[in-house]
Formats: sequence, structure tokens, C-alpha cells
Amino acid sequence: MLSPHLLGPMQTVSFSQSGLTALPPLALYIHFPWCVRKCPYCDFNSHAVKDGIPEQRYIDALIADLESNLPQVWGRSVSSIFMGGGTPSLFSAASMDRLLEAIRARIKLNPDAEITLEANPGTFEVEKFAGYRAAGINRLSIGIQSFNATHLSALGRIHNRDEALRAIEIAAQHFDNFNLDLMYALPKQTLAEAEADIDQAIACGSTHLSAYHLTLEPNTLFHRYPPALPDDDLAADMQEMIEAKLAQAGFGHYETSAFYKQHPTKDHRSQHNLNYWQFGDYLGIGAGAHGKISFHDKIIRQARFKQPTEYLAKMAMGSALQSEEIIEKSALPFEFMLNTLRLTGGFPIALFSERTGLPMSKIVYEIERACTEGLLERDLHHVRPTLKGQRFLNVLMERFLPD
Repeated sequence: MLSPHLLGPMQTVSFSQSGLTALPPLALYIHFPWCVRKCPYCDFNSHAVKDGIPEQRYIDALIADLESNLPQVWGRSVSSIFMGGGTPSLFSAASMDRLLEAIRARIKLNPDAEITLEANPGTFEVEKFAGYRAAGINRLSIGIQSFNATHLSALGRIHNRDEALRAIEIAAQHFDNFNLDLMYALPKQTLAEAEADIDQAIACGSTHLSAYHLTLEPNTLFHRYPPALPDDDLAADMQEMIEAKLAQAGFGHYETSAFYKQHPTKDHRSQHNLNYWQFGDYLGIGAGAHGKISFHDKIIRQARFKQPTEYLAKMAMGSALQSEEIIEKSALPFEFMLNTLRLTGGFPIALFSERTGLPMSKIVYEIERACTEGLLERDLHHVRPTLKGQRFLNVLMERFLPD
């Protein structure tokens, strides 16, 4: 899983030319802000359900949100849709069907578009998930986090091990492409416990695994009351174990935390997240959703109001757009690298100019410096992080910060 609001800070306004000769692929992100309960580690825009969800009103608002932004993406096709949260699987299959029908009626959706729904194992019902599949959703991302009862309790998850396994069984009945989200370096977690989690995940037969290092994010309960976490050496051992286990099981490691089941004819990488990491465009609708949209003369970032009640009220007045800013030309190299260097394969050199409108000469010095430090390697066609660069990714990205 990857939410758009984590992809970089808003930039100050500048009306400089970007010089794009072609627009990048366009994705659609839809945010569902409600959860049964707020997890203590979560810094996403999620809100515990108290008095029920205004489901139909929210779907109406999402459709209106899309309509109000059609002029900015007119004539462009959507390559993927990601429904994130929060917990989108709290919504009924009928609501998702109505939303997707409205999207298809208003914007061109590629015939082979990846349409992903994030789901919590505590919300799985056979009939509901069959309905999701019938509505056109073709990929699930399931927030397992751990199969260990102690760690699930520490993370504040609403499901247990048996519910997690049952959710995966239901997913496999209806979807041939699904991701499992796992976390490691959990409070008081041992290497053996992390290994048991990854072994169980592999045995479940998913096509994609995401393994995230637990971090203490600001404005979370864990940040205010930090639990006892594994030290850096143990966390590094867990990361190396996970990478080795997944490689042995036939998974390719293509992004910092993402692994896909290798197949001779099917690409099981997350196409939606790949678009983020390759500095593609995404229109974000829903409470707190962020977006990035390119034009031939500029690249903008957008953000919607975060509080669900405020978002709904603003949409009732015509727009829930809280901010819209043009990315400074000087910030584009860092924003590009912030995304593309998460990919283990890096990026083709031509992509930098294609997605930023800037000549490669803008970052030659920084690339050569990072190569000298052993953080990057390059040839005539590609730039990619070394294993050292992957391990010290924040240090590598700092090399491209604007002055």
C-alpha cells in the first residue's frame, strides 16, 4: 500500500515553464476516510466511525468531485484506480458499483485498467467481496500487518489471525491478483516472529507483498507514547531475512517495500503505485486526497479538505479543493528523485526530461557525487540505487534537495 499524501510536501507557487513535450500516464486515487478504529501507528487521514457513515452522500460527493476536475484532465485516459483509506471495504458493493459506473461515464478508463480496493480483514464477507469483483474491482490490497495475536493487539488491529486467514481465502476465491500488507520491527518483535509472519504470507499464495518497517510518525499515539521497538541492527536483520525469503519464493523486489510474484506472462507489480514512483500523474478525489497533474507549461499539486464533514460541506458548495499550487522548477529534481529512487531498478535517463521538462544536466553533478559515494550506479541508459543506496535511501534522496 501507498497513500498520495506521503509523496512530498506542497511547494510554493511559481509560474515558471515546465517545458513538457508529452503528458505522463494518469491515475485516479479515491480516498475513503472512515475506519472502525484508528490504529495507534497510523498517520493517514482516517477517522473512527462514531455515528455511522453517510455512504450515499459521500459517493455523491466523490462523483461531483470528479466532475468538477474534469476540465484539468480532459481528453486523457485513466490507467489505474486506487481506492484507499481509511477502510474502503466498509462501503457496500452496490456503492462501489455506482461509483465505478459514474467514473466510466465521465472519463475514459483503459480497458485493462488496474482497479484496487484496500480492505481490512475485519470487514470481509463472501457476498460483499463477490459484489466488489462484479463491480469491476480486479485487485485487492489487504491490511494484514501480522499473523501474530500479540502483535495484532499491540498494533490496534480489529482482526485476529483466523480472520486474516479467512479474509485471504475469500480474496483468493474472487481475485487472482491481491496484495498483502505486512509490517516488521513491531513492538518487542523477535526475528523468529518476523520470519513466521513472512512464511505465512508466502504460503497464502498472494501475487504481491508489501513489507513495511514500522516507523513512529508524528501525530500518532505511538509517537506520543513510543513502544519498545527492535533496535536498528535487529530491524536490519529482519529486512534482509524478508528480502531473502521472498527472493527464494520467486518474488521480485522492485520497490523499497514492494515485492511481486514473478510470472512468465503476467506483471503482478502494482501498476498504480508504479505510476507514482515513475513521477506519473494522479487525480485525487475524496476527503484529504492529494493529486499531481501535469500540463505542458506547469505541474501542479492539489489537496482536498481532510475532515469528512468539512469535505462534504465544501463539495455541497461546489468544490472541496483546499489548495492548488504549482511546483517550483527548482523543486522538480528532488520530487522526481523522491519517487523514482524508491525503485530498485531506478529510472531510464530519458524519463527525467520526459516527466520534469528539465534537461538531465540539472542533476548531473548530484548523480556523479552519489555514484562516487557508492549510493548510485549509472550507465548510458539508466540510473539506479546500489544496495547501499537502497539501505540508506534517505541519505541518497538528500543529495537532490534544492538549495
